[in-house]
Amino acid sequence: MKLGATLYIKDTIEAVEFYEEVFGMTLGYNEKFPDGTFMHAELLKDGQEIFSISESRNDAFVDIMLTSSLKESRPTMSYGIQFDSEDEVNKAYSMLIQGGKVLSPLGALPWSTCCADVVDKYGVYWYIAK
Repeated sequence: MKLGATLYIKDTIEAVEFYEEVFGMTLGYNEKFPDGTFMHAELLKDGQEIFSISESRNDAFVDIMLTSSLKESRPTMSYGIQFDSEDEVNKAYSMLIQGGKVLSPLGALPWSTCCADVVDKYGVYWYIAK
């Protein structure tokens, strides 16, 4: 079994380049809309798909997603990325907070020596850890 995760965001061309750099990924299979934005863009790490990105174009769909997750004003999901080193976590953290919001600053927890919760400039909630 494999869980497919797709990030529906605006500015997919810029976002793909951003996430490639933040997470050390490469662009895999992709399809574009006529305007050049991504209909579907798979981002790979060591040849394996980690998540996909799709240009957010349907405001009604976005409204439904947002209102369905607003029960008690809490997000219903975060994307967790487990890195091999603290240096990778620090690099990702420093990039994700640019234009984003820190929910839990970089630090240690009983299960991780280095982790943080961040909402990036695209509105994606990340839990990053070593």
